[in-house]
Amino acid sequence: MKKLLSILVILLVVVGCGSKENISTTENSCQILNVYNWGEYIGEDVIAKFEDEYKVKVNYSLFDSNEAMYTKIMSGSLYDIIIPSDYTVERLINEKYLLKLNKDLIPSYSLLDKQTLNRDFDPNNDYSIPYFWGNIGIVYNSAVIDQKDVESQGWEVLRNPKYSGKIYMYDSERDSFMVAFKALGYSMNTEDENQINEAYNWLQELHNTMKPAYVTDEAIDGLINNEKEMGFMYSGDAATITAANPNMKFFVPANQGTNYWLDAMVIPANSKCPELAHKFIDFMLRNENAYDNSLTVGYTSSNAEVVKELSETEFKGNDAYLPKPMGDKDEVFKFNEVLKEKLSELWIKVKNQ
Repeated sequence: MKKLLSILVILLVVVGCGSKENISTTENSCQILNVYNWGEYIGEDVIAKFEDEYKVKVNYSLFDSNEAMYTKIMSGSLYDIIIPSDYTVERLINEKYLLKLNKDLIPSYSLLDKQTLNRDFDPNNDYSIPYFWGNIGIVYNSAVIDQKDVESQGWEVLRNPKYSGKIYMYDSERDSFMVAFKALGYSMNTEDENQINEAYNWLQELHNTMKPAYVTDEAIDGLINNEKEMGFMYSGDAATITAANPNMKFFVPANQGTNYWLDAMVIPANSKCPELAHKFIDFMLRNENAYDNSLTVGYTSSNAEVVKELSETEFKGNDAYLPKPMGDKDEVFKFNEVLKEKLSELWIKVKNQ
């Protein structure tokens, strides 16, 4: 009898030890999906609908920067879905942290806007599925800020002393240095020490003369409520602001260039429920859920049909919702650990003068 039990135990262990390649053999007991996403970045009813359809529980956690998210997952926290930005997806692929996706389990992949696919950081979308995308521009109160100043000066308007005390700066070294690099005519991925120091000095002068408020998501309500009159902003947040306050306008300095970004859904290689994670990705791409997500947060959907519909209805005439095609001076962030650390050090100095 003991020998028979031993054989059964061995069989159960062998059957239960499915590899990452054979994800379907590990899923029967998955009742909880751990999702890690940006704050205010999903439709109000989407999680509840997923839980109801698949009879599971979603543990939904939030992060406020790619760097904070990366630190958390590298400390050992386990998630089944994370939604990083392009350059962090690149980093996670290089570090072999992500599971290669099985697109047969994502039938809604066919709904994706071709503009969002085959980016350099993941050329065949082997590891990442686009979620939201957009660019960065200037949001300004046209009743207070002269439109001619914005359009003629571009990023330099953020240092125009006429508007001292009236601006928000996004508290992010990469985004703030992007603005400075573009204002100076440099690549936002530069490694040139002289160009980096010029950008540092540009931001120092802005800090000293403009008295900016350094914020993150607070800028959305602040601009809507006229607490400040101008700031640079992600296009999705700008779409929300300009829809809520008719005096607010959005301008992208095409002659100087900007950051074109994309956030994507990925599955960590150590996910406990990779098949359920694939189902979540597919669920998020479906028309009705992608519509709910995009309408709620104002960011451009990766679902082509949803973009078309919202551009013709709720966001019709809203310049921030649908980014214009990339120009010659527009760029995408590349992962560079040395540059990231350098900019982080300098950003602290800028704010603590």
